[in-house]
Amino acid sequence: MDTDDSPSGHGAVLRKRLDDTTATVAVIGLGYVGLPLVRAVHDSGFRVIGYDTDTAKIDMLRRGETYIRHVGTELVSRLSASDRFEPTSSPDRLADADAILLCVPTPLGPHRDPDLGFVLESTRTIARSLRPGQLVVLESTTYPGTTRDVMQPILEESGLACGTEFFLAYSPEREDPGRDIDPATIPRIVGGVDEASTRLAAALYGHLVEKVVTVSSAEVAESSKLLENIYRAVNIALVNELKVLLTDMDIDVWEVIEAASTKPYGFQAFRPGPGLGGHCIPIDPFYLAWKAKAIGQSTRFIELAGEINARMPDYVVSRLIAALNDAGKPLRGSRVLVVGIAYKPNIDDIRESPAAQIIKLLQGGGAEVSYHDPHVPRFPPMREYRIDLTSQPLTAALLEASDCVVIVTDHDAIDWDLIGRHAGLIVDTRNAMAAVKDPTARIVKA
Repeated sequence: MDTDDSPSGHGAVLRKRLDDTTATVAVIGLGYVGLPLVRAVHDSGFRVIGYDTDTAKIDMLRRGETYIRHVGTELVSRLSASDRFEPTSSPDRLADADAILLCVPTPLGPHRDPDLGFVLESTRTIARSLRPGQLVVLESTTYPGTTRDVMQPILEESGLACGTEFFLAYSPEREDPGRDIDPATIPRIVGGVDEASTRLAAALYGHLVEKVVTVSSAEVAESSKLLENIYRAVNIALVNELKVLLTDMDIDVWEVIEAASTKPYGFQAFRPGPGLGGHCIPIDPFYLAWKAKAIGQSTRFIELAGEINARMPDYVVSRLIAALNDAGKPLRGSRVLVVGIAYKPNIDDIRESPAAQIIKLLQGGGAEVSYHDPHVPRFPPMREYRIDLTSQPLTAALLEASDCVVIVTDHDAIDWDLIGRHAGLIVDTRNAMAAVKDPTARIVKA
């Protein structure tokens, strides 16, 4: 049987195409991870097929229009004008790809169990046109064993053998929206279900990044991604718990963190907030917790961190209610302005943003809620929320008419001095007002 190392083997043919960048690479899922990946693959010299079932996205890409604001129009304009990029919603085009990279959502189900629906659907789509010599790589965050135990059997229903006729690997995405860093400088972890798959995936990603780190298996690569995000979730939960404790002791947790940060070793600063957002940190740790239960183990740190972080929106609202009470005002009927609804600064991504839960709690208590976010003009639909609000211009009149301003996301584009001068009461979950000189507003940290 042909092997990756044989001169006539399918792996050897694919390796040559990867080495000389004559291969065609397909990216499935053109969202916050997939679209930047298209750029990296295209700019490395490969021909790229961008596949998504959302025809609206495909139409916008063909017109050179962006649907992800922080990605910018320059990228999509350049891609639409290139003869090496083809956006499509036709699954038949995947047969022409030498490598297929999956960047699809992996959300949680209603009971915090993994929802692999998008991975399964995409894998079945690939299997229907899988041909000898193709490499398939999953980038979506998932539990250890997904690539080997879930994807490989589906792909082998094509009648092709993994490791000789097609190749399968896992390489976790490390996209961080809004961060000013060259993605090519971020090392890529690659682990295949066999050695041939590992080598071929490493050859592909070697064109995209400066350093590829190969590991012994797909399971190691899958676990490394979970560890990265669990590490952050647990440490954020720690400072969120300290925030609640130190606030009751009349101690500023932000000042404590800055003081501890002066230690040159053994300490890394994590900062509290109104709750976790984004696709990774609020969701990914529970993939490992679910897998642990499947083998009869427990993950107490992970589940405790999830509980603490999930309580933060309620804590913010409780602090806001107490601050209004101190001013002689009930929550019901009060006008509350939420500043920033994206899950992190300087982007338009609201996935899992705690702003949604905070707004729903405020509305449930009878408050009249409005919001300002320079990056999100309209509150888009979310999996669990439908909030019919649009961003209001940040003016002195709006601030003065609000009974309380609650800062959820500290975008650089927001005029914090204006808020400090014209708001009467501010609930600050990000310590954003610390940089404002002599604010006249009463500031409550939460």
